[in-house]
Amino acid sequence: MTDTRESSGPAPYANPYLAGIGLGLVLLAAYVLVGRGLGASGAVSAGAAWALDLVAPGHAKHLEWLSWRFADGQNPLKEWLVFEGLGVFLGALVSGLLARRAALVVEKGPRVSTRARFAMAFLGGAVMAIGAAFALGCTSGQALTGGALLNLGSWAFMLMVFAGAYAVAAFMRWQWR
Repeated sequence: MTDTRESSGPAPYANPYLAGIGLGLVLLAAYVLVGRGLGASGAVSAGAAWALDLVAPGHAKHLEWLSWRFADGQNPLKEWLVFEGLGVFLGALVSGLLARRAALVVEKGPRVSTRARFAMAFLGGAVMAIGAAFALGCTSGQALTGGALLNLGSWAFMLMVFAGAYAVAAFMRWQWR
């Protein structure tokens, strides 16, 4: 028997409503199995603490904002969010490979150079990282975990994220024209 399905193109994207339900189930499973919500910035700060301890042994243990990661002689890389981050990366890689959507490309507008795109991405990421450090959490933890817990601050934050993105979108369209 011959398979008549087209196998050359990428698989279609998942239904966003089913993906949202799946994400909600993952959040529920995280609470049930691990007792923690979802987020990402904790993994980055744990990695920073570990790297700083490699370069300047003991220095990270004396910084107020990092010292708690070394409590009871713990390795900062043993934190739940580090494993979550690795799982997200590996899951996305496997999903992209299975859907035939994995490729090394730079997504950018036609009038934007690759160098400018990388500079804007780095600057945006740095601003988000600084904001996450000041807020003691990231947008994913705030939106997913805080929103699921019905925290008023989380809902207000996400409303402002969407309002801000909508307001700035008009100014950023030049990249794609």
